[in-house]
Amino acid sequence: MKRTSILLASLAAAITVATPMAANAAPYQSINSRQDNLYQRIHQGVLNGSLTRQEAKKLQANYRQLVRLEANYRSSNGLSLRERNDLQRRYDRLSKAVRLQRHDNQDRYNRR
Repeated sequence: MKRTSILLASLAAAITVATPMAANAAPYQSINSRQDNLYQRIHQGVLNGSLTRQEAKKLQANYRQLVRLEANYRSSNGLSLRERNDLQRRYDRLSKAVRLQRHDNQDRYNRR
């Protein structure tokens, strides 16, 4: 639990550093907002026990993968429309997975 909280805190710090500070950062707000929202939902699921350890690890790995993909996309002249749409689809899938895992009547002790 403590290790998971430390990992989530470090991810939040990485996102904050990776967030563009330019004046034209407004188009990226929806993706950054989605990142923050997903991070909070996964973290809340860990804290309140609605996610099992295995579920949390898988969701966190998927989240980190998306953060890395976005950073990779942004490193080459920002996000194109195709890249933005790809990220939105991937965030949609992750959001659905978080919702399903948090409401599947399993808790951190694998009780049903």
